[in-house]
Parts: sequence; structure tokens; C-alpha cells
Amino acid sequence: MRILVVGRGGREHAIIWALKKSPQVKHIFCAPGNGGIAELAECVPIEEKQFDEIADFAKKQAVDLVVIGPDDPLSEGIVDHLEAQGLKVYGPRANAAIIEGSKVFTKNLLKKYNIPTAAYESFENYEEASAYLRKQQIPIVIKADGLAAGKGVVVAQSLEEAENALREIMVDKVFGESGNKVVIEEFLTGQEMSILSFVDGETVKPMPAAQDHKQVFDGDKGPNTGGMGTYSPLSHIPQSIIDEAIETIIKPTAAAMVNEGRPFRGVLFAGLMITPQGPKTIEFNARFGDPEAQVVLPRLETDLLDIILAAMDGRLSELDIRWSDQAAVCVVAASGGYPASYPKGLPISGLDQVREALVFHAGTAKKDGSLVTNGGRVLGVTALGASIKEAREKAYAELDRIRFDGMHYRTDIAKKALV
Repeated sequence: MRILVVGRGGREHAIIWALKKSPQVKHIFCAPGNGGIAELAECVPIEEKQFDEIADFAKKQAVDLVVIGPDDPLSEGIVDHLEAQGLKVYGPRANAAIIEGSKVFTKNLLKKYNIPTAAYESFENYEEASAYLRKQQIPIVIKADGLAAGKGVVVAQSLEEAENALREIMVDKVFGESGNKVVIEEFLTGQEMSILSFVDGETVKPMPAAQDHKQVFDGDKGPNTGGMGTYSPLSHIPQSIIDEAIETIIKPTAAAMVNEGRPFRGVLFAGLMITPQGPKTIEFNARFGDPEAQVVLPRLETDLLDIILAAMDGRLSELDIRWSDQAAVCVVAASGGYPASYPKGLPISGLDQVREALVFHAGTAKKDGSLVTNGGRVLGVTALGASIKEAREKAYAELDRIRFDGMHYRTDIAKKALV
């Protein structure tokens, strides 16, 4: 098969790496790709939101399947657009991708179907939101309604911080139209957990649980990022808790979407909090997580293409999906200054010395034949091992071989699993 993957990050690199292992795959294109993806696929200079250009390219190249990686094009209807052109596309249509594209929609859906989540109110008016905020307990969570590259959520530790976040989102429009509405949400305490699932309507095939590290600095300090590292499995969390989340949150949500006339087909990402009252929903995403994909896909033993094709044909329920018992840890190397402003075009060295880890490229590019930085999160170093401890040690040892000016990373990824 000839496959086109749309996207440019570490998630898409991991997807292509997994697809490349399938004996059914003849050729992979990536639009637009990055410096590392170029070693596995033929990168084409088409942006993720250039729907017509993507369709024209896919038809001209006789592409058999298009796989969509990022959230923005999904929410804006790329699947609907390409299907209308007669192309076979893996990912949710726009009416299902709204589960990530609008936090207000998702919170209302969860409330309607009694699916566990934090107490909340949503607002379109800044003054009303501000008045409500002043009556709430602190800490509190402020969320921009729409997509914001994983950064539209503020956990405010003081009323002043909460008011500043609300003003930035709704008045200053730091996230553009994504801030036209906000969700003000109860702060949940507990351990976070991510469960990604292959979904085809009401059929849910969960992947092994993972845990992301959102804040930029050690000890979960500093602003939110797109993710500074992750690990899987969660050996310190009982399987009964993971099963409870699947049965009380993920499966009911898939069924609710079908009931609403918005059947979900693709990868459904549940961001969860394990509270004293049990698992509760923080958010849903409509695609593979980044960097969660970088630890989950290396543990996948079943052919990824077989899973995608089964889901698209309505046969997902018939598939037995197998996973490795190995643990995986991914540590993200970021540019100096990230998640605020950061330089680009800095030379990267040491990748040829990495032996015992996979390196998934997120923000890299080729310049004059050499690899340079081209984003905030530059690389994700993923190592496998018999335990989280072994995988973690390998990941950090291999990361130590890589260099670029200003490179920084968290030193405590997966540490919670060692307690």
C-alpha cells in the first residue's frame, strides 16, 4: 500500500515508524514531515491545512490510505474533505473530532451521559466568567474552549493567577478564537493517566495506559507544554483502576458519541485523573497523543496497518491486539526558552551515537544537509526495558549523547513509577 501521513511532529514520526514495519506498506509519504521523518518517508512540502493540495497529491500519487496525525486539521474537517474526493482516510470526521475541538461540547456531553468529570461551568461573556471565578475555591482550572497546541489550560494556584489567565484567554485572545468560550473547572487532585484507544463507533480497543509530564520543569513546575516526556505501562497504578476508567468513561463516551450521531473512528485519547472518588475525565483528544504515541506504539506487536484497516471496515471488534510486556520511557529534549519564544536553526549533534533508544523527531529540519532545530520540542528519546527503571536509565543515558545549544529536558520523567 501507498500511505500518506499528514503532520510534522514526534507523533507522526512514531506512526510512520510503526507503519513502516508492516509488510503491506510499499511507500510512505509525509506532508510536511521533518528532518527525522525524511529518513523513513518521502516528505512533501504541503502544510497540514492545505486540504485541496493534500487531496490532489494523494490522487496523483495513487495513495491508498491517508492517516491524519494532528488535531487542527481533524477539527477543521480534513477527513470529510478528503473523503468527498474519494480518498480513504483514517481519523474522525469533524463532527466527532469536536470532542477535542470544543471543551464546552465535551463537558456538556459528559454531564448529559453521567460520565465522571470535574464540576464546571462554561462562559462566553468575560464579566460573567470573572464574577463566577471570584466565588470559587482555589486552585481552579481555566480552559480555553478550542485548540491551543496543548497550552490552553491553566491550573491557577491563586485568584490573581486565575484572573490573569481568564483575561489573557477571553480579552487578550492569546489563543485566538479558541478563547471565545471558556470552561472554569474544579481542580482535581490525584495522579494523571492517559488511555488511548482504537475506536470504531462503540467498539473500543484500549492501548496500555501512559502518563505524560505536561509542565516544563522538574517537579511539575512551570507552564504547561505539549508534553515533556511520558512512560508506559503504569505499574504503580492497579489494573482495576485502569479497567474502571475504560468501563465508566471511555466506553460510555464512545457510545454517547454514536447516540449523538457523531460516531468516532480513529484514536480516542482520554486524559484522566485518578481521584479519591475514582477516575474522572480531564479531557478527550481526537488523535494519538504526543509524546504518548512514542511510548505506546513501540510496545505494539500487532501490525498497525491491520488495526487501521479493521477499524475503517467496521471489523475492529474481531481483532486481537497484542502488546509487549516491555516498559517504555520517552524524554523530550526541548529548545531553550520553550514553551515561550526560542531560537531555531541550531545544529544537532550526537544522534549517530545513539544505540539503545529510538529517537523520534518533533521540531527538526534539514539545512545544507545537516540536522537543525526547528521547534520547541525538538526530539523525543524513547527507550525500552524489562522495567520502567531500566527503560528510564537507558533513555537518559542515550539522551546524554545528544547536543544542541540551549537544550533542556526534565530529569524526573517516570520517577513517580519508581516509588
